[in-house]
Amino acid sequence: MSPTHPVQARPGHDQVRPLVRESWQRSLDALPSPEAATPPLAWEGRELQEFRRSHPLAAVMPVIQQLLIQPSRDTGLLIAVGDEHGRLLWVEGDSAARRHGERINFAQGADWSELAAGTSAPGTALVLGQAVQIRGEEHFNPAVHSWSCTAVPLHDPDSGGILGIVDITGGIDAVGTNTLSLVQATVAAAEAQLRIQRLERRAAAPRRSSPGYLAGSRNPDPSKPLYRDSLQILGRDQGLLHIGGQALTLSERHTEILTMLALHHDGLTAEQLTDMVYPDGTSLTSIRAEMVRLRRLLGRLSPTLVPESRPYRLPRTLVVDAGQVLSYLDRGAHRLALNIYRGEVLPRSDARDIHSLRTRVGLLLREAILSDASPDVLLQYLQLPQAADDAEAWQCALRLLPPRSPRRAAVVAHLEALED
Repeated sequence: MSPTHPVQARPGHDQVRPLVRESWQRSLDALPSPEAATPPLAWEGRELQEFRRSHPLAAVMPVIQQLLIQPSRDTGLLIAVGDEHGRLLWVEGDSAARRHGERINFAQGADWSELAAGTSAPGTALVLGQAVQIRGEEHFNPAVHSWSCTAVPLHDPDSGGILGIVDITGGIDAVGTNTLSLVQATVAAAEAQLRIQRLERRAAAPRRSSPGYLAGSRNPDPSKPLYRDSLQILGRDQGLLHIGGQALTLSERHTEILTMLALHHDGLTAEQLTDMVYPDGTSLTSIRAEMVRLRRLLGRLSPTLVPESRPYRLPRTLVVDAGQVLSYLDRGAHRLALNIYRGEVLPRSDARDIHSLRTRVGLLLREAILSDASPDVLLQYLQLPQAADDAEAWQCALRLLPPRSPRRAAVVAHLEALED
């Protein structure tokens, strides 16, 4: 570890809270340096508005406005509401505070996950699945040392999964004695409002309601992108490319090629790429012809993403959802990994390295969930098609559930069906 790393360089680091020290370490694993922890912009303009409109948290924004945002006006504080991946959907506060926040990109549409921004209350609260307060120099990025923040996860009332976070950011008042209680009360009221809305909808349309036998785990729209520039390959036979505010379904071969290029930042030769995606013995002519077609396609959609040659390499980062799952698993963020996971990597693909990626992601996710996950996360995992016949996973759920849990009956019934 470099002597400039914050875990060692800051005075009195032995007195740093374990929660903060562990978050710094995760940040060091994900980012090249504290100064590089600049939150990227995930959305802006119409794209952000459309995502906010369709997100479950939009339904409780009136509650958050009344209980937290309005009383905090003219206090120098910012109120942020983010999604389950740490991307800020709403940032409210007086104009001076918002301008100050924009200098560190604490603004609507920015990604404040630990993976992107390092230690902060919003990102760390999502990793830990609990309320977090971060003071001044506890932030990973030195540019954020003048800020303090309190964040509380907001949970789905049916599945218990995290829908997002509510955060107060500002000076030292943002981590005052009563601040945490205020945010927790607001989140509790928002969750109660969601529960009431769900009950009203089910009462109004009982035949259309299908909460599921494991308490209705939320199924987010799989077409929603993780980031502004991303490739979705989980649970899909063909990749869905999001680039520059547009979405395009790729052919299976183009999906395989673009996945390999996105995951190998240093580039690949024609021989390497052929071995990864084509059967043994395929001529290099095939990969070169496909690259011509892929370049032409990307040139129309986003010229700045057209692959370079010798070696083949993407000129900028393209986030792959399967890569994000692996990154979260490496950091112990099982719930976030599971929230992204939509199914196996390109299930019909026979490409050698796609098959390897599919196996790796599936096995690592299963191992992490079975060895170190809460009952709620494990039950969410069991609703995946690949877990339907996994008797060991269902038995693990039975061991973890409290004796009086109403969900035990469904687990027992499923295990009996597997035995039959």
